[in-house]
Amino acid sequence: MSEEFLINVSSVETRVALVENGVLQEIQIEREDSKVLVGNIYKGKVVRVLPGMQAAFVEIGLERAAFIHAKDIMPMTGGVGNNDEVHTLSISELVRDGQSLVVQVTKDMLGSKGARLTTHLSIPSRYLVYMPYSEHVGISQRIEEESERERLRTVVSNFLEKTPEVKGGFILRTAADGISEEDIFKDIEFLLKVWGFVEVQIGSVPVTSVVYEGLPLLMRTVRDLTEGHIKQVRIDSEQAYQKVMNFVRQFVPVMEPHIENYIADRPIFDLYGVEDELEKALQRNVGLKSGGHIVIDQTEAMTTVDVNTGTYVGHRNLEETIYKTNLEAAHAISRQLRLRNLGGIIIVDFIDMEEEEHRRQVLRAFEKMLDRDYAKTSITAVSELGLVEMTRKRTSESLEHILCERCPVCKGRGSLKTATTVCYEIFREIHRVARFYDAKTFLVIASQAVIDRLLDEESAHVADLAEYFRCNITFQVESMYQQETFDVVLL
Repeated sequence: MSEEFLINVSSVETRVALVENGVLQEIQIEREDSKVLVGNIYKGKVVRVLPGMQAAFVEIGLERAAFIHAKDIMPMTGGVGNNDEVHTLSISELVRDGQSLVVQVTKDMLGSKGARLTTHLSIPSRYLVYMPYSEHVGISQRIEEESERERLRTVVSNFLEKTPEVKGGFILRTAADGISEEDIFKDIEFLLKVWGFVEVQIGSVPVTSVVYEGLPLLMRTVRDLTEGHIKQVRIDSEQAYQKVMNFVRQFVPVMEPHIENYIADRPIFDLYGVEDELEKALQRNVGLKSGGHIVIDQTEAMTTVDVNTGTYVGHRNLEETIYKTNLEAAHAISRQLRLRNLGGIIIVDFIDMEEEEHRRQVLRAFEKMLDRDYAKTSITAVSELGLVEMTRKRTSESLEHILCERCPVCKGRGSLKTATTVCYEIFREIHRVARFYDAKTFLVIASQAVIDRLLDEESAHVADLAEYFRCNITFQVESMYQQETFDVVLL
């Protein structure tokens, strides 16, 4: 799989697009006024303990207090914490109001929810993740060769044996596959230096302050590159390019030949139609090449995906049409989940299939595509109604939440009352007011669409109402009013 990164940098935001074989697969956006907090370490203060929820709120200097669950708090009784002890202690035994607590962000603020925290600190580098309060040595599941997994585990074990003063554990990342012992040792030494800095900061910074900030999006992208899969990394900013090259020469020298400063007149996101794909990713309907389509609805609780055949009728029979549409939809849905960065609970409603083999093939194809996702995904079950239930780990806002805001007209409902409905509401309001006040004239102020209907299709009803209450009803268009907004004024 040939992967290419297109990086668009401006003074206000950085956008990173991952393109596979000419097709946009992922987009990450980091804005100056809302940078990603995941990975940041803070010296926080417990402001409220919630025994009923086995959780606590922690003030870390953000606009909203962050949230931490008891299972994410490691009891520190000196040295390395005991993971097994976490399940036996209540939140009240772990923390108290006003207590200082060193925490790390695991999930950004999402909507009205504060950031999610843990005290199981970890610091990532190119090849490893260092866990100062753990003794575990793990290997990325994406490294499948058992002999390589054993070699990497031995490399880390050898380092720990040579340096018994080093405490903590490590996880070897996917990028460590095939990396020499010398380079892994250098990475470990780098992580230990960073942790030494963090320890000094913990002892010196005031409460509700940042102790350690992770790398910005630009550097994280370069740090996590894997040479075997990356064809090219193109950056459209000279200044950003120089920063990246300095970083690469120091930490990822093998990637230097793959970094390019893009200087063409054509905007970098016009390559491969990235801007057009971004626009499509904000739409509810996604067309399929076969003529079918999928409908994606993102709500607070979950995301639902519905598959429809549309105009596709197949060449043999209905079952073939359904099977082909579902198979194409499985690929499209997995891509859209990555592109839109949808997380949490996801329900996929594939079109019902009669043949068991077809159902199995579609589910297998869906699982295979999800295996390429950087975020952890899990298909939990296929319900009795034929719905595919799955989860996708969410650590940051979705693309829609980053780029869009709630509609000020419908307030997130996704629909508006019709002009007819508003006219009938106006009639009821006139009825209500006329019974209490002896008014001779009513002035109806509303939007153009509503006034037009009152003067045309509903004119007979208006005349009947005026005759019944022996009053005059006049109208005024207010261009600033939305379709659902109106006033009935007594004159």
